[in-house]
Amino acid sequence: MKKYTVLVACGAGIATSTVVCERVENLLKDNGINAEVVQCKIAEVASRQEGADLIVSTTILPTTYSIPALSATSYITGIGME
Repeated sequence: MKKYTVLVACGAGIATSTVVCERVENLLKDNGINAEVVQCKIAEVASRQEGADLIVSTTILPTTYSIPALSATSYITGIGME
C-alpha cells in the first residue's frame, strides 16, 4: 500500500496547523489511508513539496505548486465540515 505525504501549513507552523494536523491524521486513519502528515510553515511549502502528495493550508497560498492544495478553513471554523 502506498504511503502518502500530506503537508499541513500555516503562517508560523505552530498553533493552527497543529489543530488541522490532528484532524487530518484522524480523517486519514478513519478512512484507512496510509499517510504521513507533516506540519510546516507556509514559507517552507515550496522546498518541501517534492515528495509530498497534497498541501493542506490554513492561510492563502502565496503561489501555485506542483501538487494539489486544499484550504483548511472548514477544519478551523467547523463550517462546511460535512
